[in-house]
Amino acid sequence: MIRQGTSSSIVSRLRPEAPVICARPERAASAARWFLDAFRGEVLYAVKCNPSLWVLDALYGAGVRWFDVASEAEVELIGTRYPDATLAFMHPVKTPRAISRAYHEFGCRIFVLDTERELQKILEATGHAKDLTLVVRAAVSGEGSLLPLSGKFGCPADELPGLLRATRAYADELGVSFHVGSQCMDPYAYRAAMAAVSELIVEATVTVDIVDVGGGFPAAYPGMQPPPLSAFISAIDEAFEEMMVLENADLWCEPGRALVAEAASLLARVDLVKDGTLYLNDGSYGALYDAVHEAWRYPMRSFRASGEEVFDEAADWTVYGPTCDSTDKFRTPLALPATLCEGDYVEFGHLGAYGTSMATRFNGFGDYQLVEVSDRPFASLYPVPETCGQVIPFPRRAQSPRS
Repeated sequence: MIRQGTSSSIVSRLRPEAPVICARPERAASAARWFLDAFRGEVLYAVKCNPSLWVLDALYGAGVRWFDVASEAEVELIGTRYPDATLAFMHPVKTPRAISRAYHEFGCRIFVLDTERELQKILEATGHAKDLTLVVRAAVSGEGSLLPLSGKFGCPADELPGLLRATRAYADELGVSFHVGSQCMDPYAYRAAMAAVSELIVEATVTVDIVDVGGGFPAAYPGMQPPPLSAFISAIDEAFEEMMVLENADLWCEPGRALVAEAASLLARVDLVKDGTLYLNDGSYGALYDAVHEAWRYPMRSFRASGEEVFDEAADWTVYGPTCDSTDKFRTPLALPATLCEGDYVEFGHLGAYGTSMATRFNGFGDYQLVEVSDRPFASLYPVPETCGQVIPFPRRAQSPRS
């Protein structure tokens, strides 16, 4: 990975042809250290959020040793790179081969499920192993999150007590988990989910060894400034103390976005300007998938090819990505400097989460140049070292150079 200093210096020195991922591994490490210090239980990184090696190494270097893996490939990635890591296979639907390889080749002993069929599949693929930690995922409300995840996975409340009882019979340790939804903006959502799950545990009359509050911890984006992360930790701590019939149970969480969103940005080049329209070299089939399909708002700033930042008055631009697909287009116009021209660059911040991990190779695009930078140009939920330079709050309005 090349080290260049700042986003501006990348543009001025390299004038890159391909989109550039500006990596800030220290931001991932700082977030990991914060979670490890603040959260009272085990912190499992959700690998799907960003499986880049530089991200994983930064988190591992900061002390993360537990990983939420959700596919056979992720099991192999983490199990091979970090043999001392604890793997938790947290996808509720797995193939027998994936379960078998995870257990027999990579020492994974933690598996999630939300149906009795999945329970039987785990038992059969592991040879009815006696050392399994089995975690039953409950369906909970996604209220308070910007991307609810309650539709696809999770055992319904009326079936959960029975599934807990069935699973308890085979589990060396039994857990219960849930997911309040991605980018949760309300700490109370965790408290409400934990209270609901607590009542179902009582109804099941089983001993539960683990409560896994899942992911959903937010990052800061323009127009999406969440409460402090400490408020989420406090809500979880209070709810855990209030949960009924838990004796010496462990507490887990599975942050993804909150650990790595700030750790990367994307430099996209303007390849053409035409009639109020910008054509960028990245888009909906690349790292800007969420920006296009979910209309997710990212902090942005712009540079001339010289590396000079552009502060001119903003205009509403129609923006397309590089592929031949006409749907490779932002849903709404982007407010960017009115004077942008071919060869300029737009930097999209906080793309460490669900950026390159969502990219495809459609139409022959999808290559990225990776450069490590030390600047920290956008707002942060975590302490920022003085060595990272000026932190720019957002939303950031375009302004005249003389203002």
